[in-house]
Amino acid sequence: MNTHETRRNNNDSIVYTKWVQNGVTIAGGNGGGGATNQLSIPHGLFVDDDQTVVIADYDNHRIVQWKSGDTTNGQVVAGGKGLGNGLNQLQYPTDVLIDKETNSLIICDQGNQRVVWWSRRSITTQGEILIGNIACFGLTMDEQRYLYVSDVEKHEVRRYQLGEKNGTLIAGGNGKGDGLRQLNWPRYFFVDRQQNVYVSDNNNHRVTKCNKGAKEGIVVAGGQGNGNALTQLYYPEGIFVDTLGTLYVADSWNDRVIRWTQGDKKQGTVIVGGNGSGAGANQFNSPRCLSFDQHGSLYVVDAGNHRVQRFSIE
Repeated sequence: MNTHETRRNNNDSIVYTKWVQNGVTIAGGNGGGGATNQLSIPHGLFVDDDQTVVIADYDNHRIVQWKSGDTTNGQVVAGGKGLGNGLNQLQYPTDVLIDKETNSLIICDQGNQRVVWWSRRSITTQGEILIGNIACFGLTMDEQRYLYVSDVEKHEVRRYQLGEKNGTLIAGGNGKGDGLRQLNWPRYFFVDRQQNVYVSDNNNHRVTKCNKGAKEGIVVAGGQGNGNALTQLYYPEGIFVDTLGTLYVADSWNDRVIRWTQGDKKQGTVIVGGNGSGAGANQFNSPRCLSFDQHGSLYVVDAGNHRVQRFSIE
């Protein structure tokens, strides 16, 4: 069985492990559509401790939850009331996270240019606006419960205390461009335990790392123009960084997940995919987001195939 190698240490960071190259569909995979067994151009996802997966189902204007073991049907947990700007509606959501402390969802409601909070209790029928007038795309929360949001119109990432409206500039914010103080359409990002921020700088075909308090970023992957060489990225989307600083990138237009080890700025290694665009178990069609569960399995949102794939450690 063809696998690629990486590593794993006691902190659940992933070092020398092998992933099976054929993914298993754990959500969607029944064509694009709005039924409970379907997704339509899914974007962001969040994997909970019990392997429940929450997905921003972009073209269905809803957030769906798929419980581990139930690969047949998902459950709509926010939106799903058609496209609109009511508090019970979403419009092209691009990312979602679970705030465990309040048992709620925080959603990037991209089409409505707002970040919304939505309780996970079954009686909840609408959300409330946390941040308005923001062209949000990706979001995450650090261990101190600061919320980070990317803005694709201002080409920046900001950090917010919950309840705060303006936030603090963390990366970019100097207009669209490819300078080290600039971003160009920042999509998803990752915040490590030291509050360093890794940004998927989509239109610059690179990932930049902004160390906490730094005025400019460092290119840690790509930045060599678009292309499919191991030195290049092509519209990168979701990213993940393990505790050793190993970077994993959903390399969207190359239909692959690629890994950069810390300090290796020259080239990455393909982990899964990279077998051309397609719907095979070892293929992707525009992968969007990725994450890992506590067992080291890799989850990839395969947007063009309207599914989420899980790749287990061999």
